[in-house]
Amino acid sequence: MGSRRTLARALEAVEDFDEPSVDLEQYLTSPELAAHLCHFARLQGDLEERTVVDLGTGTGMLAIGASVAEPERVVGVEVDGDALAVARRNERRVLRRRVVDWIRADVSRPPLGVTDATVISNPPFGAQRGRRHADRRFLETARDLGAVSYTVHNEGSRSFVESFAADEGGEVTHAFAGEIPVDRRFDFHEAERTDLPVEVYRIEWSMGSE
Repeated sequence: MGSRRTLARALEAVEDFDEPSVDLEQYLTSPELAAHLCHFARLQGDLEERTVVDLGTGTGMLAIGASVAEPERVVGVEVDGDALAVARRNERRVLRRRVVDWIRADVSRPPLGVTDATVISNPPFGAQRGRRHADRRFLETARDLGAVSYTVHNEGSRSFVESFAADEGGEVTHAFAGEIPVDRRFDFHEAERTDLPVEVYRIEWSMGSE
């Protein structure tokens, strides 16, 4: 994989969504955040010789970043067919070869048949009205699929994530802060650019394979 900085530079080639969906809260995961997450996961031994599942892969940023560590298998799950087309283009752009298995499916019912995976995800935060804790169902699927998961959440989510993990037989082992630069793309955005503070949590799921 090389250094985190080298990976971040490579991921700068990842294209944004063609027509981002406000309902799906489609924002481009920053190359720096993706590189940090994937580099840290590799240092923890969570990528190599593992099946890695990127839930709500979007542009493919995290799946492509994880694939550089050469896991046994990388799967990108996404409900939006247009986003998957972007992810496939990004795979060719960055990796120059086919590595990721792209699957169109709802994250709550991914047809994978895998357990003991490493799950990575930058889910919607539930910022839109009526979608509070939209990231919960991503955590539920991470619990079912994964021995360990890395998920990105809005700043201030620690109590929610730790409580959910504890209730479901998991434990938050690591957390770190980051930012996602958000350019003005939807009508409700007032600033031309905002740096959205986020938090990344690593959870070990003791019940994930039961």
